[in-house]
Amino acid sequence: MKFSKAALTLALAAITFTSCKKEEKTAENTTNTAEAAAPKKEIAAENLETASFEIEGMTCAMGCAATIEKKLAETEGVKEAKVDFETKTATVAFDKTVNNQETLTKIVEAVADGKSYTVANYKKA
Repeated sequence: MKFSKAALTLALAAITFTSCKKEEKTAENTTNTAEAAAPKKEIAAENLETASFEIEGMTCAMGCAATIEKKLAETEGVKEAKVDFETKTATVAFDKTVNNQETLTKIVEAVADGKSYTVANYKKA
């Protein structure tokens, strides 16, 4: 009987601690989402440039490709970013006065541990 009470108490404590952590993460995510939703500076048509490049090192669509796409899209001066896991290709529309090949490459290669992804075959569209 004592074992059952101890097991029940331990299970309830684990559920309580786990649910508290989820609430904290949700609050953090709400704050980050609000910051990310801040309006970006409008890009003048004459400064808009589109480039595509290959990304080596991606292993999945939901983790790798989606994370890289989000990081690029959140970057100041980027109008739109699409990362296709199947073709291992990213297409980015950006303000050429704010970003260039070097800055976009650094953003992609800094995702995760900074060693997982490499950019190759950068081409202006």
